[in-house]
Amino acid sequence: MPALLAIDQGTTSTRAMAFALDGTKLAEAQLEFAQHYPRDGWVEHDPEEIWTKTLAVGREVLKRIGVPDAIGITNQRETTLLWDRKTGKPLYNAIVWQDRRGAEHCRRLIAEGHDKLIRGRTGLVVDSYFSATKLAWLLANVPGVRERAKRGELAFGTIDTFLLWRLTGGKVHATDASNASRTMLFDIARQAWSDDLLSLFEIPRAVLPDVRDTAGLFGTTDPALFGAALPITGMAGDQQAATFGQACFQPGTVKCTYGTGAFIVMNAGERVPAPEAGLLATVAWRLGGKTTYAVEGAIFNAGTAIKWLRDELKLIAHAGESEGLAKALASNRGVYFVPAFTGLGAPHWDPGARGALFGLQRDTGRAEIARAALEAACYQTRDLVDAMRGPGAAKARGERLLRVDGGMAKNDWMLQFLADILGSPVERPRVAETTAMGAAFLAGLGAGLYRSLDEVARAWQRDRRFDPAMPESERDRLVARWRALVARVREQP
Repeated sequence: MPALLAIDQGTTSTRAMAFALDGTKLAEAQLEFAQHYPRDGWVEHDPEEIWTKTLAVGREVLKRIGVPDAIGITNQRETTLLWDRKTGKPLYNAIVWQDRRGAEHCRRLIAEGHDKLIRGRTGLVVDSYFSATKLAWLLANVPGVRERAKRGELAFGTIDTFLLWRLTGGKVHATDASNASRTMLFDIARQAWSDDLLSLFEIPRAVLPDVRDTAGLFGTTDPALFGAALPITGMAGDQQAATFGQACFQPGTVKCTYGTGAFIVMNAGERVPAPEAGLLATVAWRLGGKTTYAVEGAIFNAGTAIKWLRDELKLIAHAGESEGLAKALASNRGVYFVPAFTGLGAPHWDPGARGALFGLQRDTGRAEIARAALEAACYQTRDLVDAMRGPGAAKARGERLLRVDGGMAKNDWMLQFLADILGSPVERPRVAETTAMGAAFLAGLGAGLYRSLDEVARAWQRDRRFDPAMPESERDRLVARWRALVARVREQP
């Protein structure tokens, strides 16, 4: 039976997973790695640690399944590094997507009026989250780097590009269109690096990787690494891979991944979308030279609300306890929690907002607060999905449903409330690791083991579907109250 190996290189750990073509999980291995915080707001990773642990988990899985037919790579997006083309040695730690050292650079760009150009070319808001200001910082602050970059001696990449380089023994310097679209340097309409943006950020073209389709032959592994030359035939950023792993192949189909925050991605079809302010237009994937676009939005705090109840307030002993507490209540008794610990993400994009609990009474207990934390993730999802389906967003074909994954998606009570608040069905997959599954699906497609997206879709397996049961009048009342309270925590001008 053919097997597909997915390398899922995340922000805190690296995982390798093997899948059969029917979506059955065959084996997995995972290792965590260190986070480095050299200054306030700075976040870095050691590229060599990422590389050695990627090799270790890959080799562990291959011990269990034998030689796979193809490899797919998915990665933490936007994380940036430079390395020497001859030696392969990184010149500085990887600057992580969470890093804020480029914030002042972004403020200058906005003040100078460059935000419209950047938004128009890339579909992104001007923010240090993306790779461009990270790369600009490396070129400006690491001694001798800019001159060497101009001479073509250095290679830039996000983590996918670095792993591909290392896996192929330095033979391939490439990325895929989904990862390129997160650099703030890529023209998503033309599907090419933007000369205007390269000039604006003072980045030499010589450091950039080739941009390829998301599925197809990127190269083969150095036989010394895994004992054979294995084809690498799929590559995508983590949220795009999760969208692919959820088989969101039709315009208007949506997935949400619930973790520390939550990422919602909607397939926008073959035309570049013009999303509402605070939402991003991005590349979902490019297959056979044809680009599928997406609208994306991020909720800053979802799982963090539950962690706060557990770690700071000590109201629960473990995250799973929140489900039982919520179930025990007939209603939320007027208690709402807006978990804007680090501001509000899309569609508000208000970093100055701060969290608040509303509706507390003398007999309010931990059950009401735990339930309010779960409900908050659902209300935030409703806000974001409504914004995505507004003007400029793709319209759903047929039934509107949301596919979910991530840690909070294990909570049946929350998913039922989510369906009620959305007024549309919610589906949870049998395999929760949709990011790795998406990388495997892409590898299988790129290797010709799947002949079409329809075949991939048939490999997706549903665990459970949640249908809305709440009366529309009740739904409208709850959502209206939530939105009035969100307005109260917004930063005042």
